[in-house]
Amino acid sequence: MAVALTNVSVYYTTPVERVPTLKEHILRRIIGHRTQYREHWALRNVSLRVNRGEAIGIIGNNGAGKSTLLKVVARIITPRTGRVQVRGSMLPLLQLGAGFNNELTGRENIFLYGSILGESRAAMRARMKSIIDFSELGEYIDSPLRTYSSGMRIRLGFAIASSLEPDILLVDEVLAVGDMAFQQKCRVRINEFRQSGCTILFVSHAMATIREICTTGAWIDRGELRLHGPVDEVIQAYEQQQR
Repeated sequence: MAVALTNVSVYYTTPVERVPTLKEHILRRIIGHRTQYREHWALRNVSLRVNRGEAIGIIGNNGAGKSTLLKVVARIITPRTGRVQVRGSMLPLLQLGAGFNNELTGRENIFLYGSILGESRAAMRARMKSIIDFSELGEYIDSPLRTYSSGMRIRLGFAIASSLEPDILLVDEVLAVGDMAFQQKCRVRINEFRQSGCTILFVSHAMATIREICTTGAWIDRGELRLHGPVDEVIQAYEQQQR
């Protein structure tokens, strides 16, 4: 077992009635008016087991809870109820480039981002050439990040993160950004992770990519696990429901 979720629930509370101004909010508190809240369930009693070396595609409509599930596994979100078990080192490819410094060069950001991911300066120096080659940034690697386009930032973020060797890889719509050639390059790299025995949790709306990378699937619907099984069966059931 690499990842196990047992009866995991995540919910948020939002006010039923919107209070337009801070002044009105204070006045309501003074007179003892209580704001009523409604619960929004992002995940509800989700139990899911992912075996070591398994590549599972997580599918569902926008807002179904797919990204929330990955953030729970990554320890970014703490569930209200339930238990999460993770065995092995983990690399979340969720928000590429989060933590970049716009005033530093691409090369300097490699060291910075590496430290955020828990890597030493020496380790990142050893990977420097392969990261620059994969990103295809060339001479721009020594330019300030504020001069980069969004595509260049994504290239650098993916190149840095994917240079590591985790036991578990979390991927959230990473392949939906960048040009087609770079998307294909990313798919090849993720397949290399899979072939090396890395456990992969992969969120995407691209069913062809899910089929290419994953052997099993999990369909999340309105925060609940609707179906878990062989990837073709899960995708077929999901697509039939969309018609």
